[in-house]
Formats: sequence, structure tokens, C-alpha cells
Amino acid sequence: MDEIVTAERSDDARSFVIGGAVIPVRPLEPALYLVATPIGNLGDVTVRALETFAAADIVACEDTRVTRILLERYGIRRKMIAYHEHNEAEAASRLVAAVQDGRSVALASDAGTPLVSDPGYRLVQEAIKEGVRVVPIPGASAVLSALTVSGLPNDTFMFAGFLPVKAGQKKSRIEALADVPATLIFYESPRRLADTLEVMAAVLGDREAVVARELTKTFEELRRGSLPELAAHYAQTGAPKGEVVLCVAPPGERAEQSKADTDQMLIGLAAEMSAAKAAGEAARMTGQKKSDLYQRLLKLKADNGGKG
Repeated sequence: MDEIVTAERSDDARSFVIGGAVIPVRPLEPALYLVATPIGNLGDVTVRALETFAAADIVACEDTRVTRILLERYGIRRKMIAYHEHNEAEAASRLVAAVQDGRSVALASDAGTPLVSDPGYRLVQEAIKEGVRVVPIPGASAVLSALTVSGLPNDTFMFAGFLPVKAGQKKSRIEALADVPATLIFYESPRRLADTLEVMAAVLGDREAVVARELTKTFEELRRGSLPELAAHYAQTGAPKGEVVLCVAPPGERAEQSKADTDQMLIGLAAEMSAAKAAGEAARMTGQKKSDLYQRLLKLKADNGGKG
């Protein structure tokens, strides 16, 4: 970490490039800046993130090779320092000392928002302890991206990170989360996805779930179904490629509320359009199958004496 000591402190050319235009920036005030980066599509980076990277004295990143691709895309050339789980203890103290010495530090993980299942917690704790200012630079998040497109209840959700690898510990963890009245969101390795879905199906039952794969990337895929259905699918097809976010619906009581909300939606839509179009629109809004929603709407109409 000696490179922190020799990092440039002069007001050297600091700029970034968008659409061929070179945009100069001023050096940042001394602080630790937590910068969210794209989770796949490099076009998702915010202008403020680019300004921060271009203006920072030091860019600390999980893997300099990954962050360099983003910075070079936007013509940014700054001093980069590796900050990862293997050097956290030493690097955190040195980076905090650098801020105390009057420098600005921008922290980035390989993708998404720093600290969310990525290195950085120790650094932030050290910064807070030492009275160093910590500034969030928000942006992409795989957790929120998956939740918003899942079609599952989103008024209350819980991000549970990665599950344990060992079977017994994994089952115990899922059992501990079984009664949480919220949509559950997990990160999972593609190699362990089928096994995890099988355990979830055994513990959580027939809950609806969504496997969000390669979000914002070329081969983005959203696969919806019950836990047993998804477990059977991936057991047959094998491990998918790419990053995976797994969203699981809340337990029964919340599921019933969600069903009631969907019924109200169907009735409201059916008052303005045909049953087929209403089912199609509801499918687009909820992520559920159009055929299932169509049958549900027909039943609602029958129960209501053919009205609505």
C-alpha cells in the first residue's frame, strides 16, 4: 500500500469524456466517497460517479483491472489502489490516513453499490471512528434492479446476501428466514442455484420466485415460477451463466394480500378493456402469466354474476 503515499496530490488534469466532449472537474474535498458503478451495462454509470472518479486523488477498487475498463471508457486516468477482502485490514487504515492527510478517496467495487456483499464495511467503520466524512454517490444496485422487475411485493423486502455453502447451514438459514413478512432477495452462485432452489422449495413450499440473471447485460434473463418449478428447471438445464439474483415471495399471509391486490387490478382493468387485454396488461404489470390471470379474471366475473 506504499502507492498511497506517492499518489498525486497536485491539480493535474482531471477530466472525463462523454460523447467526445472533454469535461474538466475540480479536485474533491477530502472525504471517503462510496461510488456505485454499473452492474453490467457501462452506460448506466451516473455523471456524478464520473465526476467523482475523475476528481478523486485516489480510486480504491476491488479489482483494478475491472475498474480500469470503466474509467478508460470515459477517458479517466487516475491513480488506482487495490482494496479487497484480502488486504482490508491494512488498506482501510492507510486510506483513512490518506483522507486525514487532505486527500479524497473514491471507493468502488467491481459492480454495483460498494459494501453490498462487497468489501468496504471495515473501511467505512474505520472512517466513522476517525471522524472522516463519508459521502454516498448512489447508482446501480442489483438488489433493487431485481426487486423492481420481479413483480413480487416490494413495499417490504429483505436483502439476505449470499446463503451458506454447506447444506446444513444453508437449510438452517432459510428456515430462519421462512417467517419474515417480506420479499426475500439473495445473491447466489450459478453453480449452487439448482441446489438452493431445491432446499428453498422443501422449506418454503410453493412460493413464487424470480431468478434474475445477467441484469442490464446482453443476455439478461428473468425466469419466473414457483420454487418447485424453478428448482426442476435448473436441475434439468444445469447451472446458468453469469450473475444471479434470486427473489422469493413473502409467506402466505402476504401472498394472500398480493392476490387480493391483483384481483382488484384485474377487475379495474376489465372495466375499461376486454378480458384478454386486461389479463395481458396485468401480466405486464405483475410479471405473472397472462393465461393464469385470464382464468382468474373469468372466475372473478363468474363469482360476480358475470358483471365486472
